[in-house]
Amino acid sequence: MRKAAKIKFLDDSLRNSFYKLSKGDDSERELFRFINQAFDNIEINGFCGIQMSKRLIPKEYKKLDIKNLWKYDLPNGWRLLYSITNSEIQIISLILEWLSHKEYERKLKY
Repeated sequence: MRKAAKIKFLDDSLRNSFYKLSKGDDSERELFRFINQAFDNIEINGFCGIQMSKRLIPKEYKKLDIKNLWKYDLPNGWRLLYSITNSEIQIISLILEWLSHKEYERKLKY
């Protein structure tokens, strides 16, 4: 299935953290470019990531009424986590966070 999606951030703090990466050191600017490319791909096809099992959804996300979790693999072991919601008009990819592979494994209890 291929459906275009609109990108939204979970909150303003996450949005600010994302744009702050663009002004950081070389590795932060590189991560900013990787995430930006992921956003472009998700906007083209909201289902381009890997859907995670519902049992892996962390409790903190469930408290936010997140009902599905998608993972987008970024270079250098980074992961972008997002959820897909829909309105009658469009699909929205809600960006939850990006984290290193180690943090990702801890969060999803691998």
